[in-house]
Amino acid sequence: MFESIRKHSKIVMILLFLLIIPSFVLVGIDSNYFSEKSPVVARVDGHKINQTEWDNAHRAETDRIRAQSPTVDPKLLDSPAARYATLERLVRDRVLAAAAQDMHLVTSDARLARSLQEIPAIAGLKRPDGTLDAEAYRALVGAQGLTPEGFESNVRRDLSISQVLGGVMGTAFGTTSQVKLALDPLYEQREVQVARFKSADFAAKVVPTDADLQAYYEANPAQFLQQEQASVEYVVLDVDSVRSGIQLNEDDLRTYYKENVARMAGKEERRASHILINAPKDASAADREKAKTKAQELLAQVRKAPATFADVAKKSSDDKGSATAGGDLSFFGRGAMVKPFEDAAFALKKGEISDVVETDFGYHIIQLTDIKTPRQPSFEELRPTLEAELKQQQAQRKFAEVAETFSNSVYEQADSLAPVAEKLKLKVQTASGVTRMPQPGATGPLSNPKFIEALFSPDSLQNKRNTEAVEIGPSQMAAGRVVQYAPAKRLPLDEVRPRVRELYVAQKASELARKEGEAKLAAWKAAPASASGLGAPVQVSREQVQGLQRTVVDAALQASTDTLPAWAGVDLGAQGYTVVKVNRVVPRQAPDEVRARQERQQYLQWWTAAEGQAYYEMLKKRFKAEIKVPRPSAATTAAAEN
Repeated sequence: MFESIRKHSKIVMILLFLLIIPSFVLVGIDSNYFSEKSPVVARVDGHKINQTEWDNAHRAETDRIRAQSPTVDPKLLDSPAARYATLERLVRDRVLAAAAQDMHLVTSDARLARSLQEIPAIAGLKRPDGTLDAEAYRALVGAQGLTPEGFESNVRRDLSISQVLGGVMGTAFGTTSQVKLALDPLYEQREVQVARFKSADFAAKVVPTDADLQAYYEANPAQFLQQEQASVEYVVLDVDSVRSGIQLNEDDLRTYYKENVARMAGKEERRASHILINAPKDASAADREKAKTKAQELLAQVRKAPATFADVAKKSSDDKGSATAGGDLSFFGRGAMVKPFEDAAFALKKGEISDVVETDFGYHIIQLTDIKTPRQPSFEELRPTLEAELKQQQAQRKFAEVAETFSNSVYEQADSLAPVAEKLKLKVQTASGVTRMPQPGATGPLSNPKFIEALFSPDSLQNKRNTEAVEIGPSQMAAGRVVQYAPAKRLPLDEVRPRVRELYVAQKASELARKEGEAKLAAWKAAPASASGLGAPVQVSREQVQGLQRTVVDAALQASTDTLPAWAGVDLGAQGYTVVKVNRVVPRQAPDEVRARQERQQYLQWWTAAEGQAYYEMLKKRFKAEIKVPRPSAATTAAAEN
């Protein structure tokens, strides 16, 4: 039966198509069909957040960060900690949205309009008459995959949500006594002495036997594992590889030259003289009107006798820098002058005099004295640049088409990368010693966690099949296959004996250092006068650690000073042990006025954030917010980053 299906697979596919598609046409496809299959990762106010929503939110967040910071390490964006942070933000947004709805917080049209005008990218779309360029606005929000209505709906929602915490966080305050009570202990100084018991000083006392090494080797198998490794081959499709296969048509190249020669020739420059009558933007309406009247009188004068323009500028222009030169501003290109002045200057013909032009500086009369038009380079001069630009443009447009061919080919001919490499003129590259985590210094696909994950998928390892096409960057895809695979294994003792001995000695030396330090601490507490080997007194604080480890400073500042001297012991692990003696508490000097003001602002920021977080935690309980995914451990995060 199955052999028959295989022989007539095309017929079977047509029959299935005819049976299945009409059912979707008649019944429709519910978008919830797919989302319901996705596991639930959180709940807020009785509403589910599923894995698909989480993945989409993290993808959007990653794309946003990459757009703002193209050089950011992709591994940091896709780490377990980063993904969990996205889920927490998703839950937070849902909690605040539920609270805004429950409190009937709405954003008026006037508030929305004011907020949109405060966005620099939108404010820059205003025309000279103050109206908004609707087409440019639609293009701006369209770049984010939104319509103007959708964008404004998001902004309106965000403004409503901001009111939830704004009412609480906007009421925070702190008195001088509160700031002093909170910050004096934070900046407190203490005079301390320390005695160090370094592990290295005890290493010579450790003489391990073969039995000791064998026992350590058996007790710590994870320290002597050789990671699973694979030898792989892979191909990369990017815009450069698509561009290399493009052959340009001569007619297209010449047409591109005609359309772009003006741009490539350089910018036109103009030389103008002007007469300025000062009228600052903040001047009264009466003063500005008086200045405008004077400018109009001068305009009438120079239009009657254009040859007197320089003389009038010398006598009447308030721009003293150019007045001495008859108002001459020399040559300038677009972007060098304020826009009203530029528009007027570039609209004039040589020798013409403008009407009165108003800017923030006042009122100008402009005479265009010369035009410098750049030489247009020939087609042959620009050919290399034209070819590079046109190939790049065509490659960008063609990439999507070639990417589909690439994806289909690596899937349909899954036992080799040679066919897709031959079809698309790609190079098959190889690498050995590839592990589940990208190696330090790795580049290209082998530095991409998603590509590595695809290589180590069960199908790839067991069946030696091609991976799917993986997007590893903007307009960049890769596919690979495992050629050889070596599973993880524990290395034999004889092979790692020096390493076993090194680790054993370090462990035992640390234990000896700790025991010695603890014994001295107990003896010195009982008889402080007998303490010897302590370093010179130093004053430490949270700001000034004086070269001590942070854990040592923290222990010194946390020690009870009810009775002095106070003592503390700090286990530094592999580094040894430290005993801290606190001699006295050094009163903090009153900060100067500037520092006191800065500290008060810092305190208010901390207090505001604490109140906002406390209120949010209350809202989480009120709206029954629950995250079902466990928070990544530090070990998981470190493993992902390495």
